[in-house]
Amino acid sequence: MEKVVFGVDLGGTTVKLGLFDTEGNVLDKWEIPTRKEDNGRQILPDIAQAVKEKMKEKGYSDENVSGIGIGVPGPVDSEGTIYKAANLGWGVMNINKELGALTGLTVKAGNDANVAALGEMWKGGGKGYRNMVAVTLGTGVGGGIIVDGRLLAGATGAGGEIGHIHVEDGEQEACGCGNRGCLEQYASATGVVRLAKRALAGSSQDSMLRSGEISAKTVFDAVKAGDTLAMEVAGKFGEYLGKGLAVVAGVVNPEIFVIGGGVSKAGPVLIDYIRKYYEPNVFHGSRNAKFALATLGNDAGIYGAAKLVLS
Repeated sequence: MEKVVFGVDLGGTTVKLGLFDTEGNVLDKWEIPTRKEDNGRQILPDIAQAVKEKMKEKGYSDENVSGIGIGVPGPVDSEGTIYKAANLGWGVMNINKELGALTGLTVKAGNDANVAALGEMWKGGGKGYRNMVAVTLGTGVGGGIIVDGRLLAGATGAGGEIGHIHVEDGEQEACGCGNRGCLEQYASATGVVRLAKRALAGSSQDSMLRSGEISAKTVFDAVKAGDTLAMEVAGKFGEYLGKGLAVVAGVVNPEIFVIGGGVSKAGPVLIDYIRKYYEPNVFHGSRNAKFALATLGNDAGIYGAAKLVLS
């Protein structure tokens, strides 16, 4: 019987699971709720049960399964130790050992943004490249850095935290991490809203954004409609992110940046604003880096988790 691998994307609300063959073809995918009560004590047992039930349903023995890869929201080192996942209630623990003991299978864990980057390199917007930076523009700004086909995790799994590059000295509001002036405060979905509200408060010019709820989507819809104030907001967003990615490029020299997350649904116009500020500010050796939109959407995590095991 063919060899298979499980990919698990552990989120704050749901756990996404995928069953793949070793070529990366998805054979099945499903979800279970993330039970965070009691400091997340049931999360790994629930995942183990879901995997075992799927193996029984498909008729797989342990010998058929190459392992389980899992992406989790927090810094994970190369040995599978997570140092904190505040929104799950977890402290320090070794996921590889804990989930391995529950299933009897090989387990490899990684940070969720890093794992999603691996998925995009394997089967998504970064396919065909081995030096890539994935940028996830969602509620926050996540990053995943791949050098020569391998994830750059760093000493404590905090490599690729590009959302917390310091880009603004004068910020009065605190970032979720506790610092002030992080890239995440301007380039995430909530960051675009922050920039838009500040622009509206500081200007009296007419704008589509003055009526209705403001979101990253309404800002970029207004940009596409030619709204001057929205275009100024998008320009500020592009300046922060473009310059931030120029800093990243100066360290890791990627072939390609893959832009994903909810804000990326704005499409190619988003990349135009990023490139406008990236190219004049980046070291010439990285000036020709390509930009692409992510293509796997919410499945990037399960693909990347499966690839963790197969790497």
